[in-house]
Amino acid sequence: MVDFSKDWFENLEKQIRKMGVDSDAQSFDEIKNNLANPKKFSPTEFADMCAYVILAGGFSQKTAKKIHEKIVNVLHKNGADYDTLISLFHNKNKINAICKIWNDKDALCREYYGIDDLDDKINYLSKLPHIGKITANHLARNLGENVVKYDIWIQRLGATFVNKKLDINNGKLNPEIKNACDKMFEHLRAETNLPIGYIDVVLWKSCQIGLIKL
Repeated sequence: MVDFSKDWFENLEKQIRKMGVDSDAQSFDEIKNNLANPKKFSPTEFADMCAYVILAGGFSQKTAKKIHEKIVNVLHKNGADYDTLISLFHNKNKINAICKIWNDKDALCREYYGIDDLDDKINYLSKLPHIGKITANHLARNLGENVVKYDIWIQRLGATFVNKKLDINNGKLNPEIKNACDKMFEHLRAETNLPIGYIDVVLWKSCQIGLIKL
């Protein structure tokens, strides 16, 4: 049952932790702490975060994390070695994007942290190679910004919250869907007193592993 109450949310969180699947690129505790006390990531960490969200698109989290570990190991040892990276992961667009961000990581990281306005930060991230508007929110959240990723699961939950049949599109976010999701997150923030970025990752994981049936 989806009732969007504090008890409902806390039960989801408890089950996820009990199952040992409480992570995204970072553990739930790391995500919660980073949202409460954002740190400034180094250019290398920034590029690593970018690589993760690029690789995560279209894959399960378990698969994305395995691929990401292999990719990052090469980046840290040999830099943006395209031939080695493409032999590990056969997607030219994604590997090209990861290489470009890695090679430009110092300037990209410096420019990101030079932006004060949150919307401008997300817009900046959305223009990075192979990021885009929805993935930019995922990246921003992993960088410690208290934002949500309006992916397909969250859009479906938002529509359920307002009890409407809405146009759900994972490629282009419908403003009415965004509004429904924002109402859901504000409601749960008031219920739980938790950052919306943390609420987002718990809801996403709950949908992804089938604790929430939609």
